[in-house]
Amino acid sequence: MEIQLQELIDQIKRDGVEAADAEAKSMLDDAKAQAEKIISDAQAQADKILVNAKNENERMVKSSEDAIRQAGRNLLISFRESVTRELKAIVGENVATLYSSDALAQLIINVVERWADKPDAEDISVILNSSDLKLLEETLLAALKDRMLKGVVLKANDNFDGGFRIAVNNGGAYYDYSTEAVVDMLSNYLSPKVTELLKEAE
Repeated sequence: MEIQLQELIDQIKRDGVEAADAEAKSMLDDAKAQAEKIISDAQAQADKILVNAKNENERMVKSSEDAIRQAGRNLLISFRESVTRELKAIVGENVATLYSSDALAQLIINVVERWADKPDAEDISVILNSSDLKLLEETLLAALKDRMLKGVVLKANDNFDGGFRIAVNNGGAYYDYSTEAVVDMLSNYLSPKVTELLKEAE
């Protein structure tokens, strides 16, 4: 009886130890699996943060480069516009100076002479603003008196500031030598030349 009791106690101890060992092993395996999962999740999160940081850095670098390029383009456009404005102002001053001098009368005379020599040119009208016509009328009438007999007439029109316009064939053809038209024409001609010079300077 005593031997059986001892065997029973030993059996219970063995079973308890084995159960405890099995539970401890299970707990250890669970803890190990959880630790591996935590490490794996942390690594994945770290990789994601690193990828996001890299993408954000690339985006910021590209954005900065784009902003610098745009600023450079804006600066160049602004500079070209400024040069074009200055060029137009210089051309305007020179044309205005020419048109406010005695050279205007001579220029009109030369243009009329050339137009009057064309076989298909009839009824030539020289159009000036009122103040220029009053100022130049005597000179023009004296210089063009022979042409006046052949249909050349002087007219006033205050729709433009300076210069003159030529109308031929009863207004069928119209040529604008007004200050504004000549400044625009010269500026448009010179602007591409200036652009080329600016490109050469880059």
